[in-house]
Amino acid sequence: MNRILVVEDDLNINNMLREALEEVGYEVVQAYSGTEAMLNVSMTEFDLILLDLMLPGMSGEMFLKSFRKKERTPVIVLSAKDELDSKVDLLSCGADDYITKPFQLKELLVRIEVALRRMNQKCQDGIIQCLCHKELRLDRNSYEVTLKGELLSLTKQEFKILELLLLHPSKVFSKQEIYNYAWEEYFIGEDKTINVHISNIRMKLKRITEEDYIDTVWGIGFKLSK
Repeated sequence: MNRILVVEDDLNINNMLREALEEVGYEVVQAYSGTEAMLNVSMTEFDLILLDLMLPGMSGEMFLKSFRKKERTPVIVLSAKDELDSKVDLLSCGADDYITKPFQLKELLVRIEVALRRMNQKCQDGIIQCLCHKELRLDRNSYEVTLKGELLSLTKQEFKILELLLLHPSKVFSKQEIYNYAWEEYFIGEDKTINVHISNIRMKLKRITEEDYIDTVWGIGFKLSK
């Protein structure tokens, strides 16, 4: 099931979008400001974001610029602004699509489907198979990880853990999420297993650089260091 974040400060519109999306099978998380949206994307993985521009606090434009520095998740902008320059600016800043209010739900649902299909096709075609962070590079085709050009010898689970963190560099992952992804089975509370693998990855990285690449977020889990 695809998970969509709806960022819209108008309660009625937000609820209307949630109901329409859930009716066709999407999982929906609601946010009512740019700041709340930032908190959501830092904690949860989304397949697509519907983004209003006129938001309290952090505007939609500010959210988009900040979000695009870290994530590739499709973003469809919803706005009453219909000037050509506004649309061009937003697409240049990283929006995947733009739909002007008021809009027809049927058209919006089609655009969402197209954006999700396009993203899935990019993954299948290998467009985002090479993941990089600082001087760390992970190749999902060759299953090779290099740091400063030096090849790292990693186990399958160590590779998968790094892959998960690199795919979503701003997200904090719980031990359960890491275990489910790296071992491809349900987490049964083996905290030591995750801790040992994270420790091994850090040790292998430290052989090449003193820079930190994985942060511990106490009480929650792990994320990439900034």
